[in-house]
Amino acid sequence: MDWDKLRVFHAVAEAGSFTHAGESLNLSQSAVSRQIGALEETLKVPLFHRHARGLILTEQGELLFKTTRDVFAKLATTQALLTESTDRPKGPLKIATTVAFGSIWLTPRMKEFLGLYPDIAVTILLDEGEVDLAMREADVAIRLHPPQQPDLIQRKLTTMHLHVYASPDYLKDHPMPQTPEDLANHVLVVYGDDMRPPITNINWLHDLVRSRHIKPPSILKVNSIYAQYRAVVTGVGIASLPDYTVKQYSSNLVRILPELEGPSFDTYFVYPEELRHSKRISVFRDFLIRKIAETDF
Repeated sequence: MDWDKLRVFHAVAEAGSFTHAGESLNLSQSAVSRQIGALEETLKVPLFHRHARGLILTEQGELLFKTTRDVFAKLATTQALLTESTDRPKGPLKIATTVAFGSIWLTPRMKEFLGLYPDIAVTILLDEGEVDLAMREADVAIRLHPPQQPDLIQRKLTTMHLHVYASPDYLKDHPMPQTPEDLANHVLVVYGDDMRPPITNINWLHDLVRSRHIKPPSILKVNSIYAQYRAVVTGVGIASLPDYTVKQYSSNLVRILPELEGPSFDTYFVYPEELRHSKRISVFRDFLIRKIAETDF
């Protein structure tokens, strides 16, 4: 199979149209179409179903796209490793993590990291889901659970803890709860049962309230720990939050019901085996471990 034609095929499969693929390849639509037609003729199978709204991969096209995607992912890894300086780390570094950890803890520390390594171009991908590191959707990930994918290197970073917090402004208007039963008089901010949480047992406080048949006057459900944190800071109500969210900005949030211990969860630094010798990965890993050690989680 001709490499140039495979490159065009890969672009078309990703873009879903000849026009968009041509724009990314700086080729005309007709040139792209001819390349795909020639590839299909060589292979003697159709690779796309053509219709008015675009292109859909055939079964044979799906098989070829999976292979080209693997090849391009490995080429991207190889190119990054080849272009890295032996003396100074350089090149792109895409970091995937959760919205809360990335927004509250990680991003404020990027000024120091970029000052140390100005030749590393950092992208932070905030996503509650699990990106595919093997397919180079990101170079590294900071995850709140051990990785499920094979061929990934993992390193435990720390253990995070959840406790119950409220803002001083909220407590001015509502009496300090002394027992869990007192939550019947308070607004709760929870993750929500019908939403996919980043960790298990994140709704432990809500579960506790329901198990004791406590009925708060109002409950706000929001599928983001960061949004829950912002809601508590602005006095919406009471929530279970990871301790680091409260300590990051010297927040004046008040821990309430101190006898209640929420679940704890381990956090991991994860990256593909093939990036084991990347200087970009190693310097970021060491920086991350150092900063984690300075933080009270």
